[in-house]
Amino acid sequence: MFNQEKKSRKKIINIGKRLYQRNLAVASSGNISLKLPDQKVLITGAQTQLADLQPSDIVKVDITSNKTEGQTAPSSELPLHSLVYKNFESKVVLHCHPPLINGYFAVNQKLKALSFETRFYLGDVPVVKQDTPTVTNPDEVIEALKLSNIVVLKNHGVIAIADDFLKALALVETLEEAVKTAVVAKIFKNEKDQDLNPETKSKQKKQNTKEYPMFSKGHIEAIVDLVNQDDFIAEKGKELDLTVKLAIKLSGEDKAYKFIWDQGKIKELQFDAEAPFVITASADIWREVFLGQLDPFVAVTQGKMSLDGQLGQLSRWYVPFSRLFEIFKQVKFKEPEQDARI
Repeated sequence: MFNQEKKSRKKIINIGKRLYQRNLAVASSGNISLKLPDQKVLITGAQTQLADLQPSDIVKVDITSNKTEGQTAPSSELPLHSLVYKNFESKVVLHCHPPLINGYFAVNQKLKALSFETRFYLGDVPVVKQDTPTVTNPDEVIEALKLSNIVVLKNHGVIAIADDFLKALALVETLEEAVKTAVVAKIFKNEKDQDLNPETKSKQKKQNTKEYPMFSKGHIEAIVDLVNQDDFIAEKGKELDLTVKLAIKLSGEDKAYKFIWDQGKIKELQFDAEAPFVITASADIWREVFLGQLDPFVAVTQGKMSLDGQLGQLSRWYVPFSRLFEIFKQVKFKEPEQDARI
């Protein structure tokens, strides 16, 4: 146990150096934590510098009792880190103050996707307003983290959660690079930001106004009906040979739907998960997807949804599927009844 904790402290020290080397943290800004067994966490101490952390700068805390070991005080952001570990299965938390991200979101509320990487790995990054140098309302941040593993804290910085430090760092670096791309694009073309795929927002021929229990047969059939009327999906589906069997499943239940696509049309809807691609998620995550708050591609890359099958193979149909996700939110739904069945 002692050796494992020693290795964990070394991981925190190394990621602190990498944040500094990549200009994502300066002076005593930012804090890092790592979850240990038995509701213990290691977190950087107050006013420590991430560029030059020592083992003694890292504090061991019991998040059930808030008791600390040693003389060093933990970061003032400990309540936020603790709440993350109590709500998610993430093993690490990175909180830093990247200058480009901070500058961009100081004057913008949303980042337009100008590259496929931005859309694929980040989606619509939530922005949570901050009024103080320390997060005093962590509940809002927790709600935002349910939609994305990286959240912007306006006028403050970012928080990223993941299973390991490299994944969390990748999210921060990807967002910093996306902001840089957006700024450079504005310099080259002094016009309003452009969406990556504005053509996917084509008008729907028919609007469905009926309300269905979420993930019920009627709910999914209504989506299929709108999909098969959509000219954009039909055009791109034929162009890209969108012919595949794709299933969606509710975790913890047998409820599943299999879409049999043929040249951009859903030719048949079956009620099983026997398919080369199966996307599974909890009801809470599917709710956000159907509301249009969470992009399924992003949810898969960030581990909020699980995918049986190769994501790279599905990504060849990224454009028509992006339109499909737009159609999801056009069908109204309500919370399913306890005894709802397929």
